[in-house]
Amino acid sequence: MASKNKSSSTARARSKRVDAIALLKADHRQVEAWFSQFSKSRSPQKKQQLAIHICDALTVHTTIEEEIFYPAFIEATGDKDIHHEAVVEHAGAKQLIAEIQSMSPHDDYYDAKVTVLSEMIKHHVKEEEHPGGMFSEAKKSDMNLQALGDQLLARKRELQANAEAA
Repeated sequence: MASKNKSSSTARARSKRVDAIALLKADHRQVEAWFSQFSKSRSPQKKQQLAIHICDALTVHTTIEEEIFYPAFIEATGDKDIHHEAVVEHAGAKQLIAEIQSMSPHDDYYDAKVTVLSEMIKHHVKEEEHPGGMFSEAKKSDMNLQALGDQLLARKRELQANAEAA
């Protein structure tokens, strides 16, 4: 009986696995939803709450991409152009995130900075997800997207736990 429980829990764990690209795309969709809510909100408190969610999620997302996904991508594909563009886009986003995090929704440029961040992220997501982009090239390569997904998810959870503890 114990072995049956163990095998069914192993099967459940395996079925909950997500590949790297699915995990990263899910992050993209979540942040897009928060940007949409931000653009529709008139409440400074709600905008600040959404901006905090957006900035925190993007900070975690860029970290897991840069630490795990991008190195695996460059190793598997050798495509420095796609990789370098993604890293530069991340740098621009990180700068805006830092500025937004130091502001209040009552500051003159708060909404504008969140809007520009949204536009930057939309562009970055399009670059990663379009045919011929990073994700399609990763799928064509020998990258183990399941194993990378496990690594990304573990690191994501670690970063989120650290952020909550801080």
